[in-house]
Amino acid sequence: MRSIEAVLPARNRSSPTVTAAYDDSNVFAKILRGEIPSQKLYEDDDTFAFMDIMPRGDGHCLVIPKRPARNILDIDEESYAAVGRTVRKLSRAVVKAFNADGVTIQQFNEPAGGQVVFHLHVHVIPRFDGIKLKPHTGDMEDFGVLAANAVKIRAALA
Repeated sequence: MRSIEAVLPARNRSSPTVTAAYDDSNVFAKILRGEIPSQKLYEDDDTFAFMDIMPRGDGHCLVIPKRPARNILDIDEESYAAVGRTVRKLSRAVVKAFNADGVTIQQFNEPAGGQVVFHLHVHVIPRFDGIKLKPHTGDMEDFGVLAANAVKIRAALA
């Protein structure tokens, strides 16, 4: 088993709970500030949920904390608990909205862990027996498709 020193960069080795500084110019911070449009699904005092613009399947959505947090390594416990509650709520909604057989939850941390946008986010993806996830191509979904899927999820949340 590798030590913490082997896993974390030198700048983080003294405190494994601290990652690089949060950058409020990330795309999700801009969505929270209303600078970039999104298909909002749900919002409360602590979290915000919206459609993923590059979905790996119909109904693929994201849940983010409103508080600045780069990832799971530096989010406070209360905010992370709020994210968990919203992930559960959205999971139930996407299963209902799409008559899904299950749901995949994904969350990536730091570049080595596959993180690309450095604001903590959790992927909620409805799943269907025998159907694989689409690969992440970087292509944006048609806005009309996202809007239609958002209507279904919001109805399931009601």
